[in-house]
Amino acid sequence: MKELNKITGIKVYQVELTMKEGHYSWSNQSFRSFDSTIIEIETSKGIKGYGEVCPLGPAYLPAYAEGARTGIAKIAGVLIGKDPENINEINSIMDNTLKGHPYVKSALDIACWDILGKATNQPIFALLGGMLQKKIKLFKVISRDVPEIMQQKVIDYQEQGFTQFQMKVGAEPSVDIRRIRSVAENLRTGNVLGADANCGWRQHDAIRVVKAVSDLDIYIEQPCPTYEECSVVRHRSNLPFILDECMIDLQSVLKAWNDQSVDVINLKIGRLGGLSKAKLIRDVCVSLGISLTIEDTWGSQIVDAAIAHLAHSTPREFHFQSSAFHEYTQVVTAVGQPTIDNGYMFCSKAPGLGIRPNFDVLGDPLSIFS
Repeated sequence: MKELNKITGIKVYQVELTMKEGHYSWSNQSFRSFDSTIIEIETSKGIKGYGEVCPLGPAYLPAYAEGARTGIAKIAGVLIGKDPENINEINSIMDNTLKGHPYVKSALDIACWDILGKATNQPIFALLGGMLQKKIKLFKVISRDVPEIMQQKVIDYQEQGFTQFQMKVGAEPSVDIRRIRSVAENLRTGNVLGADANCGWRQHDAIRVVKAVSDLDIYIEQPCPTYEECSVVRHRSNLPFILDECMIDLQSVLKAWNDQSVDVINLKIGRLGGLSKAKLIRDVCVSLGISLTIEDTWGSQIVDAAIAHLAHSTPREFHFQSSAFHEYTQVVTAVGQPTIDNGYMFCSKAPGLGIRPNFDVLGDPLSIFS
């Protein structure tokens, strides 16, 4: 009988991800850096796996950086001695140990996939369904700013080769209408623009905005905090709709599909609890004909590797776009990260995630569990 691989230790690191452009702004929030948690799982066979979770500040979702580390501390001891390659069992143990809090479990789940890939000498995309698209279409975020600056950014980003854009809105409606129009008017023919409110509008404000920009060829993303509000706005608009923050599990996805309230779902790995549950929802969406933005809340090179593997294993016709966060941050937490070229991302074909942590940046672990 094959000897089982066992988790012998878990280390937790903390890194502050500072922004290249000075700040990142959306809806009513703005940050100069994000607090990211990176974990290392050590095993009895000498294989090490890595994962990362980085909530977008403490008031974006029911998730925050210190909470991720506190939750990991609750779970880590229970995982010692378990087989990291038996990922379904690992997820069952995590769910039975800590109810809810999926973001806490995401980095641990990703690290187990990294171990499984290394143990079987396969890149994670091969384990998630195979290489179904050779290059991953990226969108470029246009951080919320005055309309004139956002207008110049879309011009500059198009010169860099990007063709898909997610502009941040969700503030005062009359200014957001100006923002959307000024960016859309500078969009090259064939390029794609989404206006992402990140839950920032009230229902009546969202209806006002979508009515004012109804003549434009754009997408509207997550206008309001709740699914019910977003559904009302969707049925008052002729524009294609992306749902993000309110898509928290498979049940919410199925409800939105049944209500005809969504055209594209923004699938964030950390919000769902890791690659395992993200893959499940990805596969269901593909079977239902729903296209996907595949990304995460935020992160560095390690999160980007997880995003790239999931996107590579998604059928091209159902992949709407993805993000690469390491192009926005000044910090290099790992090497071997996905490469970016002319608006596309390509991940390593090395086993597992394909990354190697940069311990000069990670420093000493905050916590060690064994």
